[in-house]
Amino acid sequence: MLVGAGALLGLAAGSAQAAEVSFTTHCVPPAGIDPVDGTTKVEVTAPATAKVGDTVTVVWKFAQAASKNPDIIDLPANSVQPSGTLKAAGAQAADIAMQGARENPAIPKGAAMVLSDMKGTLKLTTPGEVTLTPDAYTVNAMSTDTKCTPTQTVQKAATIEVTPGDGGSSSTTPDPTDSASQSTSPSASASGTSDPSASAGDGTGSDQSDFTGKEVDIPYTCQSPIGEKKATSPIQINAKKSGGSFGLTVQFKKSVMDSPADIPKGSVKPSMEVVLGGADKGTVHVEGPTNAKDIKSGEPIEIPELTGTYKPGADGRSTLSPGVLTINALGTTTTCKPDRTAVSLTLDTSAQASGASGGSSTSGGTSSSSSSGGLAETGSDDHGALKALGLVAGTAVLLGGAVFTFMPKRRTR
Repeated sequence: MLVGAGALLGLAAGSAQAAEVSFTTHCVPPAGIDPVDGTTKVEVTAPATAKVGDTVTVVWKFAQAASKNPDIIDLPANSVQPSGTLKAAGAQAADIAMQGARENPAIPKGAAMVLSDMKGTLKLTTPGEVTLTPDAYTVNAMSTDTKCTPTQTVQKAATIEVTPGDGGSSSTTPDPTDSASQSTSPSASASGTSDPSASAGDGTGSDQSDFTGKEVDIPYTCQSPIGEKKATSPIQINAKKSGGSFGLTVQFKKSVMDSPADIPKGSVKPSMEVVLGGADKGTVHVEGPTNAKDIKSGEPIEIPELTGTYKPGADGRSTLSPGVLTINALGTTTTCKPDRTAVSLTLDTSAQASGASGGSSTSGGTSSSSSSGGLAETGSDDHGALKALGLVAGTAVLLGGAVFTFMPKRRTR
């Protein structure tokens, strides 16, 4: 990892000074990748002198990371972000939170990691010698973390001589973006407000052809070769009757994702197995189109509607709930299974030839199976966004280490 160095000092701070230290390190990548033991080389830049009351900014530079980019994928530009802890000791003890920007050149698989500068701030409270020592750090690449911890006593990398202050504060005020606090937890709430039953049998009469489902929050666990991701997405299932069958449309409500990397046109295709319950059993296959155009890193992406045809296999009231979600991209697959599901739509159905119930059939976009019919029809207590589906950049895909970040009302390896 390479990270440039620099320092923003308090008004009374002395000239900057830097020193490089090296230490053995144990790094734990996401599940599916073996841990790595290596040597980290770090340079810390800080003011040589300052006074009590000053707030100083220190910078951490990686001269060498403990591990390289694994031989799995090429990491695209601006896809990797470092964070870590710098320990202050001596006259003043503190854990200084450090964080860098998500800025890097493209990193081929097997190549050395290249990271941005990490910055952190410290308000000086006690006169004397304050030492600064690197500690654990994390490399986030497309929403997957590799955590690295020193396995030996690390030598101090910088020292600040702190003199007594004059009773006032002459420090610079750090920009909020310099704070090393990091939050990737989605905060938007997307709970449905419609009645749980949106059915043809709720007094609407047999002539109704369009049926609107309830928005339900579904918690998913997504599995890929580089780790497990958990997230929640608000989903709605709608239907349009045609003869004895129904055209289904699955919508990811309020789910907008910011691309973690440049995504080429036609590279990502989502699909889902809608779970049948009530009178009918099995699943209905729905799928969406691939992305129609190139999408630049940081641009929002709406999840496309998924469509398919439901041919009922039973008479009565049949329920439809979101089921297994699959993302295919450039030959890789990420599968997301619901921890629990909830009924989005209820329909009055009449059995059709080769319909779904209990067996396996295909009609247009329909693929039915009884294997997923037993998911519990309970609501989700979670709110947030589905954040762990794909990471695509050029011809490099981390779906198999996936990371589309679905972020309602906001921006997340």
